[in-house]
Order: sequence, then C-alpha cells, then structure tokens
Amino acid sequence: MTKTMRASAMILAASTLALAACGRDAPEDLPPPPPDTTMPTDPTTDPGYGQPAPGSREDFLARVGSDTIYFGLDQHDIDAEDRATLDSQATWLTQYSSVFVTVEGHADERGTREYNLGLGERRANAAKNYLVSRGVDASRITVISYGKERPVALGSDESSWARNRRSVTVVPSSTGF
Repeated sequence: MTKTMRASAMILAASTLALAACGRDAPEDLPPPPPDTTMPTDPTTDPGYGQPAPGSREDFLARVGSDTIYFGLDQHDIDAEDRATLDSQATWLTQYSSVFVTVEGHADERGTREYNLGLGERRANAAKNYLVSRGVDASRITVISYGKERPVALGSDESSWARNRRSVTVVPSSTGF
C-alpha cells in the first residue's frame, strides 16, 4: 500500500470515528403518542363505543340531522324548514371552529347548463350567507355549483326534480379530532 493510500485510509477511519462519537443519546422522556382518532373498540369499557369521532363528517351527519336543504323551482330563498336545518349546522360548525366546509349548489335537469350553474351558485351562496349570519366565519365556507351535473334522483318527474333542487353542506371525511 502506498503512503497516499495509507494516509487516505487513516483519514477516512478518523472521520468515521469522529462522526460516530457525535451521535446523540436518546431522550429520557419521550413525547406522548398522538391522540387516537379512531372509533372506540371495546363496548364493555368505553362509553363512546360505536360513536363517530367528534368533529368528523359522521358526527356532523349524526348530530345535525341533515346536510341538505331544498328549494322550489327557480328559487334560492331559505324557508322556515331550511332555516331550522341551517341553524343546526351553524351550531355544530360553531362548536368545531377548525372545520372547513363546502356548500354545493344543485339544480334539476330543466334549463340550460349555464342557467343551472348560476342557480346552483345562488342556492349555495344563500346557504353560506345564512350560516355566516348565524356566526360561522365566512372564510371557513367554500361555495361550488354543480348545476344539473350531479343529480341525486334520476328521472324526469316532479319528485326527482324536487330532490335535485338542493344545497348540500359537505364536511370533509378526513376531518376528525
């Protein structure tokens, strides 16, 4: 082995030893594990067994009763039944102030695509404005219109049309505490 190779090998070995000596010792106290956001699994010991996680989409649907309000033909005004549903949604959203939602506006199949997109947007904005008037921060609510593109009821009859004239408040399914 030549002198340069031997010197290089010695420098490499010294560097390796120096780096190994700089290692950290493990901390004596480890941080606690993250909170468990899954549903309880033991019905005999956990009173929350089978209940949705607080602040989750499932909790919203269970406690609010409905994520949907309905409108009359070519209407976007909020009636008394809609106000009761939105009041319940506003109460839940006030309790879970870190949850952001999307309000979707929908229309039935009648009318042009452009008209129904505009009508869906007016419906979604009517719901959003009502929630804001009940104390929900407007920055937590996104509005989108699907017009007639996402019907829940397929059919060309009054019953189907009535079910498709709606606004839906959507809580992301990944939300949970």
